[in-house]
Amino acid sequence: MENGFYAMISRMKYINRWALMRNEHSENLAEHSFEVSVIAHALTVLGNKRFGRSLDSERAAFLGLYHDAPETLTGDMPTPVKYYSDEVRSAYKTMEDAAAESLMKMIPEDIRDEYVSAFIPKEEDAELWKYVKAADKISALIKCLQEWRAGNTDFVTAAQSTRAAIKRLNMPEADLFVEEFLPMYELTLDELKQE
Repeated sequence: MENGFYAMISRMKYINRWALMRNEHSENLAEHSFEVSVIAHALTVLGNKRFGRSLDSERAAFLGLYHDAPETLTGDMPTPVKYYSDEVRSAYKTMEDAAAESLMKMIPEDIRDEYVSAFIPKEEDAELWKYVKAADKISALIKCLQEWRAGNTDFVTAAQSTRAAIKRLNMPEADLFVEEFLPMYELTLDELKQE
């Protein structure tokens, strides 16, 4: 039997983000999802090692990897549009839920249960989803700063509002990541190698 799930997930590389902004470097959904996965893993590791938490870092990475997968069917809705009003947000959520359902139906039944929680959040993952959300915002901030560094001032305001949104999360791990690791994203390859 043929199953299209992995082929559909592979199409994440064709979904560009930041559609309303001029981009020096076009970022696709696959790149973004990988980065969110890495950062969600890092945030939970920091939580465990530096703040005494007991978080499942591998699970956080898994959730981050698939967090935007429904957008393979819906496309990336720009934030100002997605959050324009309660009605638009509700309609988009309905559309996202339908896309998630369609993706799940593409997964063979005998392995589907391994993936369902990435599309339908489980209560026991609620804490980890907070870390994925923080990672998503940090990834957006990284994009803004990289665009700004490339001379694209279209991202200045987005960088400022995203940094403020991260602060409002009141997550010490996210604040720590921004303080300790984010500055390194501004270095060149040669500068990073010297570090």
